[in-house]
Amino acid sequence: MKIALIAHDRKKEMIVDLAIAYQNILEQHDLYATGTTGKRIMEETGLSIHCFKSGPYGGDQQMGAMISEDALDLIIFLRDPLAPMPHEPDVSALIRLCDVYEIPLATNIGTAEVLLRGLDRGYLDFRKVIHKGKDKPISF
Repeated sequence: MKIALIAHDRKKEMIVDLAIAYQNILEQHDLYATGTTGKRIMEETGLSIHCFKSGPYGGDQQMGAMISEDALDLIIFLRDPLAPMPHEPDVSALIRLCDVYEIPLATNIGTAEVLLRGLDRGYLDFRKVIHKGKDKPISF
């Protein structure tokens, strides 16, 4: 499965802790992250992660492009809902694309843990998704 890891500044420590706690699950998948988040996770865990630019410099848009190309299967985006973000339109666009393409999205630690535990137990290992009226196979 292709998993994206994104976190706003005040949530970076939390996503690193999540990656440490669920390293045994994450290491079984292809991981992508925005710049600083990916680097911090790699430093702490040794996980192999493809890093894009930082969110405000286009990383969110790069992730959005992957979603629109059906190249991501799950996104963990730990957002800071209390801090204004100069790139909020990019964040909103990313969330909208997840809804359009039916990509599971966790925006908080509780949902992230549920998705990762479900992934580990095979609950997210479905074989087909009905998308735009057509059966579409998903590769994991």
